[in-house]
Amino acid sequence: MTVYQKAIEDIEALKQQVGSTWDAINPESVARMRAQNRFKTGLEIAQYTADIMRKDMGEYDADSSIYTQSLGVWHGFIGQQKMISIKKHLKTTNKRYLYLSGWMVAALRSEFGPLPDQSMHEKTAVPALVEELYTFLRQADARELDLLFTALDNARIVGDDEKITRLLAQIDAFETHVVPIIADIDAGFGNPEATYLLAKKMIEAGACAIQIENQVSDEKQCGHQDGKVTVPHEDFIAKINAVRYAFLELGIENGIIVSRTDSLGAGLTQKLAVTYTPGDLGDQYNSYLDVDEITEADLGNGDVVIKRDGKLLRPKRLASNLFQFRAGTGEARCVLDSITSLQNGADLLWIETEKPHIGQIAAMMNEVRKAIPNAKLVYNNSPSFNWTLNFRQQAYDALLAEGKDVSAYDRAKLMSVDYDETELALNADEKIRTFQRDSSKEAGIFHHLITLPTYHTAALSTDDLAKGYFADQGMLAYVKGVQRREIREGIATVKHQNMSGSDLGDNHKEYFAGEAALKAGGVNNTSNQFDEPALSSH
Repeated sequence: MTVYQKAIEDIEALKQQVGSTWDAINPESVARMRAQNRFKTGLEIAQYTADIMRKDMGEYDADSSIYTQSLGVWHGFIGQQKMISIKKHLKTTNKRYLYLSGWMVAALRSEFGPLPDQSMHEKTAVPALVEELYTFLRQADARELDLLFTALDNARIVGDDEKITRLLAQIDAFETHVVPIIADIDAGFGNPEATYLLAKKMIEAGACAIQIENQVSDEKQCGHQDGKVTVPHEDFIAKINAVRYAFLELGIENGIIVSRTDSLGAGLTQKLAVTYTPGDLGDQYNSYLDVDEITEADLGNGDVVIKRDGKLLRPKRLASNLFQFRAGTGEARCVLDSITSLQNGADLLWIETEKPHIGQIAAMMNEVRKAIPNAKLVYNNSPSFNWTLNFRQQAYDALLAEGKDVSAYDRAKLMSVDYDETELALNADEKIRTFQRDSSKEAGIFHHLITLPTYHTAALSTDDLAKGYFADQGMLAYVKGVQRREIREGIATVKHQNMSGSDLGDNHKEYFAGEAALKAGGVNNTSNQFDEPALSSH
C-alpha cells in the first residue's frame, strides 16, 4: 500500500466515525487536497528549508565540489517558473535555492516606485515577498500533483494497471518546489530591535536564511556603489544576536545567518569603536583609520583623538562627521569582519567584491580559514560586474605574465565584438563557465547566486518582443518568439489558465458540488488547442 492509499484509508476511517453527515465527503479528494497543501505555515517552511541548508552545508564541508546555487527573483511567479524549469530540465531541485534581493525589492516592489538600493523601501515589503514566493511555490506543487491525479483518474478509466502503479509511485515520491530562500535584510532597517522585529516577520513568512550587512542603516548604499559606511563590530554583532534571538524565539533553532561585509569597498566608518585594552576588537577596528600623529599643541577645537602606544592620533574626519579608513586596508578589514562574525553567531559569510577574481576571494578566505577552518562563503556573481571585460582582462594579464605576445589585443577595448572568436576571448569564456566550480574548490564558496538576473531577463525578453511587435512583424513577433517556443520547448505557461489554477478550481468545484459543478475546462475551452493530440503531427 502506498502512502497516498494509506492516507485515503485513514480519512475513510475518520468519515465512518463521524457518520452520515459526511456522506458527501470523498476521502480520496481530501487526501489529494492534503497532499497539495503539505506546508500549513511559514514556520513549517522555515524549518524544512533550514534542515535542507544545514544538510547541504555539511555535504559541502565533506566535498567542495558539491556547492549550491540560486537566482535572485522579484515576484512569486518568477520564482515559481524558475523552480518549475529546474524540475523539468534537471529533474530535481536539490542544491538549488531562491535569492531575495534587497536591490530588486527597492527597484521593483516599493510603493514609492523604483528606488535606489539604500533601504528606503518599506521594510514590510521583504517578508511580504518571502510569503508571496512560497505561495507561488506551493501552488506549483498543487498544480503538478493535480496533473498526476488527473492522469491517475484517466488510467483508472482505461484500466491501465501498470500506469496506475507508476503514477501512485510518482505521487508518493513527489518532490516539492519549496526550496530555501536566502533573504536580504539589508543592514537591519534600524537598531537591533528593528532588526529583530523584521527578522521575525521574515522567518514567519518562511525564510530560513537571513543575510545582513555591516553597513550603517541610515546611510546604507548598494554594495557595488561608492559611499559605503561600516559600523564597529560590536554594533554589528548586536544585530547578528537580534536575528539569532528571532530564530530561537520562533523555534527555528538551526536557522542560518549570512554575515555580509562591505569593507572592501567601504572607505568610511560611522563612528570610532569603543576600546578598553590594546589589541581588543575595538582597538583593531580603529587601527585601520587614516590618522595624523599630533601633539597636544596641535589639538584644534572639537578634535577627536585616539591614544595608542603612547601617541596621540587624530582620525581624519569628513564634513559629514564620518571617519576615513586608510587606503588599501579593505581586504584586511574583510578578514577581520568575517572571523569576528563567525565567532559571534554567524553561519555563512558574504564578502562583497568589486570584481569576480578567484585569486582575490581565495586570498581573503584562506586567511579566514586559518581561524575558522570550515568557513564558507555565499558569493554574489553580480550583474554589476562586466564579466566579459573582467575575464578577458584577466586572460590578457595571464598571457602577459607568461611572456606571451599580446600585441594583437588592446586591453582597454577587449569588450569589442572583434575579439569574440579569438583564443583569448574563448579562454575567458571557459573561465567564466567554470568560475563557480573553480571558486568553490579554491575559495570556499558554498553558495553561488546572481542577485538580480531576472530583472535583466525581464527587460531583455520584453525588448525582444516589443521591437518586432510594434514594427513590421506584428503578431509573428509574439507567435514565433514566444508562443511557438513555449509549445515546442514545453513551457508550462503556454496553458496559462492551467498555470493560474483553473483546472485546480474545476476539480474543487467537482469535490464540493458533484455533478452540479459548472466547470471551465469543457470542450469549448481554447486551452484545448494546446493539448497533446492538437499538437501532434497526425
